[in-house]
Amino acid sequence: MSPITSHVLDTRLGRPAVGVCVTLERRDAHGSWQFLSRGATNDDGRVPALLSEGGLIPGRHRMTFDTGGYFEEQQVEHFYPCVTIEFEIIRADEHYHVPLLLSPFGYSTYRGS
Repeated sequence: MSPITSHVLDTRLGRPAVGVCVTLERRDAHGSWQFLSRGATNDDGRVPALLSEGGLIPGRHRMTFDTGGYFEEQQVEHFYPCVTIEFEIIRADEHYHVPLLLSPFGYSTYRGS
């Protein structure tokens, strides 16, 4: 299993958000963002394979969700074209789950399990 996973739920519909593109990056020692991987949510709203096992390095990471593309595909008016979540990896031997609860005019997130 990927050491970093995500689950996107569309709270407007009360079900998983399918087809949301997600990009994972890590900040290097110079403060620049380095691309790690990209994926899209599956039928359960999950991105199961963002990073291979053993590929996690402590430091600042960020996930960017293409929420605008998701809502445009459904022809739904929305406010946020993307959602970017930055988080800190302290221990490379742990699993980090970053859920996103999404609606056209708001979102929330937390560290899941």
